[in-house]
Parts: sequence; structure tokens; C-alpha cells
Amino acid sequence: MKIARIESFILGTGSSKDLLFCRVETDDGFYGWGEGYVTAGKETVIAECVKAMAPYVIGRSVFNIRHTGQVLFEDFAIRRGSMELLSAWSAIEIASWDIIGKRAGLPVYNLLGGASRERVRIYANGWAGRSTIEEGVERGRKIKAMGFTAAKFDPFPGPWRSYVDRKDEDFAIDYVRAMREALGPDFEILVEAHRRFAPQHAIRIGRRLAEFNIDWYEEPCLADNLALLKEVRAAVPIPIVTGEALYTKEQFAACLAERAADILNPDICAIGGITALLDIAAMAQPHAVIMSPHNYNSPLIGMAATVHVSAVIPNFRITEYFVNFEDICREIAITGLTVNEGWIDLPTMPGLGIDLDIERLRAHPHQEATKHGFRQYWEEYPRKGYVPKLSETRI
Repeated sequence: MKIARIESFILGTGSSKDLLFCRVETDDGFYGWGEGYVTAGKETVIAECVKAMAPYVIGRSVFNIRHTGQVLFEDFAIRRGSMELLSAWSAIEIASWDIIGKRAGLPVYNLLGGASRERVRIYANGWAGRSTIEEGVERGRKIKAMGFTAAKFDPFPGPWRSYVDRKDEDFAIDYVRAMREALGPDFEILVEAHRRFAPQHAIRIGRRLAEFNIDWYEEPCLADNLALLKEVRAAVPIPIVTGEALYTKEQFAACLAERAADILNPDICAIGGITALLDIAAMAQPHAVIMSPHNYNSPLIGMAATVHVSAVIPNFRITEYFVNFEDICREIAITGLTVNEGWIDLPTMPGLGIDLDIERLRAHPHQEATKHGFRQYWEEYPRKGYVPKLSETRI
């Protein structure tokens, strides 16, 4: 089974970003779907990476996943890891597993060691928007009414910067307090900080957040400065999460060696796919570190790949589900996942258990227009008469 064709598609979502899918075909008629991680404005960049990578993959056996990935790292990237490289390879890698599962007549998790659980728990993201506290709380109530028992949001206003105005800090604390009061004591509130803070601010904010019994504090500091993160973890009585902005196994190994986080959240579509997520979970297990995979991808391919690995790894806790992509992805899906009140059933069909309608996919093309305006110099701190305001979040 040699790879014969690789094609990528960008789905226009009309939401926070578009989505990149990859279809891999073999010379004997099998095909599989993969997905690569993208950020707003960089969808075509990753698609071009897939296109550039394809000639070096076509003609290779679809079974030789680990060797092909290593060769691409060494000979294509000249031993330089990056989000762009690994996102493109993730799309091809995931599609290869889909093909192998179809050829074997088995769901992918049965090829990886078999299920360790009956279903996979998910938390909601992509629901909070950038609005007032009152509007955000109302959206939170709707998420709870959908059956979710956990949700993540970023309560911090203003552009991302290491220094935090005390007004912004107070706004965020008021937002989390209002969310806790609205959703009740048993609902799991997961607070996202998007790598914003210097330790002095991260620690003070974390200690204030502890009052509301939040379940984790995600990426309070730059992910690639482990000394900062380690300092915060030692001083804050809340589980610290990192991983969505780490891409290589070497970076995760360093994080574990430094004991800089309680929970890792690598994104399967940004780290090299299914094999990479398995490897990182295996590294984390002897350190007593839990896995809660990031999944700022579709509720189709990226989600399915995450579900298959999450079904297998012993140290899994919960994974991410973006509700804002649900409607558009239903339009293009031939078969999808079964989602019910914050849980996803394990697929039983061969491969990933997902298929897409290419014509419907092409009916929603990517639009080359920025969705996020970069701030100007006059928007920087300190600002006279500043009033905290939630702005667009770049996840």
C-alpha cells in the first residue's frame, strides 16, 4: 500500500479560524482523512507545507509512519522542529492511520493497544466569545444546558502582554466569580491564560482564582520558558497546564524533567499526529502527569484522532471540544462522532470512523481575509482613561 496522492482542503468556517483537512490516497484505492493545526491567517501557510512535503511522501508505504516522520524531520526540515512542519506532517500521519485501520477492518484504537475506557470525556471551548461578563455567563449557562460538565474560557481582557493592569486583573476575577455563581459548585471551570503573564502577575492572579475552586490554570507564562512556569506552579494551589504551544517530544521531555506542569495538553494536529501523542503520554505517565489533549481543530478529524488515542492511554483525564465548529462540520460530514452530554462514544467503524463529503467541503472555501486586526501603538499600556474590554482571542 503505497501513498499515491495527497490533497489538502481549507474549510471556510466563518468562525475564529478556518480548518485544514488532508486526504491521502493509496495505489490500491484506499483513502484516509487527516487534519493539520492552523491559526487564523496561517491556514494557507500550513496547506503549502503539506503541498511541499507531499513529493517526499508519495511512493512510500503507508505503513512506515514512524520512519517517514523521522525522515521528514531529518532530511526535509534538516532537524528543525516547528509548528508548521509538524502540523503538516500531522495531517498526513493521521490520514495514514485512517487508511491502515480501514485496511485492517478495525478502529484505530484497537491498533494502538485497545480501549482503556468506554467513552471519552470532553470539555467545551469556543463558546464564550469576546463580550461582556453578563453575556459570557449566559453563554456558560447554555453550555451547561447542553450537558457539558466542564468548560474552558479566557477571562482576561485586553491585548496579550506580560504586564497586567490591575483593572484587567479585577475584571477577570469578577468574570470567574460570576461564572462560578452561575454554573454551581460542581461544574468544572478551566481558566485559560494564553501564555500572557510574568510570574509576579501569574502567581497573584492564581492565588486569587483559588477561591473559586477552578480545576486548572492553563499556560499562565510563556510555554518555552520553563523556569517561569515552574515558579508559578510552586506558588499557586491550582493544577498548572501547558503543552498547546509545545510541538516536539524534546520540549515535552524538558517540561517533565523540570516538573513544570501537572497536566499536559499537546494538540494531536500540531505535534506529529497519533504516534507523537502516544509517545508524549507514555513519557508523562511515570512522572504522574495527566494528559488532557488540546484540540483547537474540527469536531471531525482532529477530534476523532484525539478520541482514538484518548481511548487507549491510561493517564487520560479530559479533552477539548470546540462547539463553534459544530454546525459547519455537520454540513460536510458523511459520518461523524457521537457526542452526548459531554462525552464521545468510541467509534466502531474501521479507521477513524469519519468521512467527509468533498463537494460539500469545497462549497465552503477559505477566504483570504484577516479576521483579527493587530493592535496599533496607541493601544499599548499605559493608556489614559483605560477601561477593561474583552478583545478577540488568538488561541
